[in-house]
Amino acid sequence: MRKLHMKMSMSIDGFVAGPNGEKDWLFKTGDAQSKAWAAEQTWDAGLIIMGRKSFEVMAPYWPTSTDPFAAPMNEIPKAVFTKKGFKGFDPGNSPSPAATSWANARVFDGDLAGEIRKLKAEQGKPITAIGGAGFMRSLIATGLVDEFRLVIHPVVLGAGLPIFDGLAMPLYLKLVDTKVFPGGTIVHTYGI
Repeated sequence: MRKLHMKMSMSIDGFVAGPNGEKDWLFKTGDAQSKAWAAEQTWDAGLIIMGRKSFEVMAPYWPTSTDPFAAPMNEIPKAVFTKKGFKGFDPGNSPSPAATSWANARVFDGDLAGEIRKLKAEQGKPITAIGGAGFMRSLIATGLVDEFRLVIHPVVLGAGLPIFDGLAMPLYLKLVDTKVFPGGTIVHTYGI
């Protein structure tokens, strides 16, 4: 059985995006070491999962990106979860291997908890969940996340989208690792 890791960037005051989904602050607070750590963590995944909205933003971007994250984002298999249908990703007439990896993403539109249990039962490296607040809240509610990798950026937004709101009961976590980077970003890794 493989583990499910959630990787999420957030502000000091606990928001993963601004009130209207703004994420520009993420790119103003990183440094070379924190970016290298994040790319390394991405390579550790056997499957990257995300919600439909995040997938639709990322799929056209990563195949042509020169960012250090491009290689793992394009090479690691992906799965997309949707409640409202999914039209897929068309890589065009001459698809690159990177675009094809996005076009071949597995699509799940059933019960989130049931589908996650099936994915965790498969053999392979851990599953890494990335994406937006709505998908992450739904994933947290399943109780199936084994590890939370919370990347705390040195910014206070004052308002925005949280992922830990609306829990049915407290979620007690155990701190298993902390990393501090020169630009002020701190990673807190929590297990269940």
